Amino acid sequence: MKGRKRCRISVGDVGWWRLKLEICSVEGKGRKGGIRMGVMKGGGGERVEKLKYSRMKLWMIRATTSVLLWTCVVQLMAVGETWGPRVLKGWPSCFTHQDSSFSVIEDKVLSVPARVLPPKRVYKNNGYLMVSCNGGLNQMRAAICDMVTIARYLNVTLIVPELDKTSFWADPSEFQDIFDVDHFITSLRDEVRILKELPPRLKRRVETGTVYSMPPISWSDISYYRNQILPLIRKYKVVHLNRTDTRLANNGQPLDIQKLRCRVNFSALRFTSQIEDLGKRVIKLLRQNGPFIVLHLRYEMDMLAFSGCTQGCNNEEVEELTRMRYAYPWWKEKIINSDLKRKDGLCPLTPEETALILRALDIENSYQIYIAAGEIYGGNRRMASLASAYPKLVRKETLLEPSDLGFFQNHSSQMAALDYLVSLESDIFIPTYDGNMAKVVEGHRRFLGYKQTILLDRRLLVDLIDQYNSGSLSWNEFSNAVKESHKYRKGQPTQRSVIPDRPKEEDYFYANPEECLKPSSYGQVSSM
Repeated sequence: MKGRKRCRISVGDVGWWRLKLEICSVEGKGRKGGIRMGVMKGGGGERVEKLKYSRMKLWMIRATTSVLLWTCVVQLMAVGETWGPRVLKGWPSCFTHQDSSFSVIEDKVLSVPARVLPPKRVYKNNGYLMVSCNGGLNQMRAAICDMVTIARYLNVTLIVPELDKTSFWADPSEFQDIFDVDHFITSLRDEVRILKELPPRLKRRVETGTVYSMPPISWSDISYYRNQILPLIRKYKVVHLNRTDTRLANNGQPLDIQKLRCRVNFSALRFTSQIEDLGKRVIKLLRQNGPFIVLHLRYEMDMLAFSGCTQGCNNEEVEELTRMRYAYPWWKEKIINSDLKRKDGLCPLTPEETALILRALDIENSYQIYIAAGEIYGGNRRMASLASAYPKLVRKETLLEPSDLGFFQNHSSQMAALDYLVSLESDIFIPTYDGNMAKVVEGHRRFLGYKQTILLDRRLLVDLIDQYNSGSLSWNEFSNAVKESHKYRKGQPTQRSVIPDRPKEEDYFYANPEECLKPSSYGQVSSM
């Protein structure tokens, strides 16, 4: 028999909510009971409120989903900027304009290792340093190393250096045309902050010509920049150094200063991929034919006009060189005695003198001689004796097609960068004058393991050459004297000379950065 169901309903308010409590029981065998509870809002609007609540909940879900999606999009774009072509930039999507198949992208991701960047150095920025380099490629290279080091020491932000476009060479190349600017910035981020340009509010000062500009004092100690330049940067926020050659002393600097100069030179200053690839191609062509020597034959028109050295030139050429020297106001020395300067060892060796010295050093004529230089003054007439003694005389112009060098035409610094790479990889490097390229390459070859660099003692050599030409010395006597005098001038480990108060006469830091060199068991090339 079924029991009879009895229920009792109670209603009460709790805050904004009205609760309905229904208590039921069934009479009979095995009595059962139960409780049901419902919620009412404001009387009879229960269904309306539930509908509003459901809509609000749906809106919140949509809004949260949208925020999450946009966050993912922003993160993916940031990853695309960092990883570049390895991941996102190859996708045929809104992130790129390139068309690439997924398989190509997958290959790139697998084959290209992720580049690990050094952590950013965090420091209070004291202001901004702008620099304009002056001179040829290697003079500017050394200056860039100094300016990075100075910026790091002063805790300022360095703007990517401006290269010289107004000197004799009139090369319009920008920094990024010669050096890998992104590598330069990122590889040094744990030392100093480097920007490609000033922030907009400060950039307007440059446009209006209101930036404080000055040349720092040559061969200055790092304390000069702390005591004299840093207060100016703090005062003006931006300071422009308009000359940068030899503005930091060779010696007497803290060890971390010297090591940073080396790090910039040997690691951060990497040439563009276009220059690097062409340099590798030239080196490969040379290596296919055996060992090669790089001869930095500094016998170009600008060098002779600047130095006033006219040995072997005819009267017409002497007049041309003199006119050029007077035409450039920054070449301050005008009246020059060429013969006296040559006897003092202050002139580059001529091509004819160079041929004699190479033979005296027992360098066989079967070796390739790569000429790392611009156009030799006097052309084939002056190169005849050297070409006769060494038939395997080559230049980048003879190894490559004109189309390969088309981009480099009228860009002397880019051409010099190509010669720099070949010089580093040569079996022997021989400069005929101790200019900036000769010194910087010498130091770089020391860093690479004391690769053989024959440093010619020109003062001694011109005296020996004159004695041989006059008949005072036989060939054997001449050759033995040349070899004996250069036994210890082949780039072996040595201490850098220090001459207090005469920095121009002491050894150049970048020619022998001994603070950065590892001890080495130096070995000479036995066949040479």
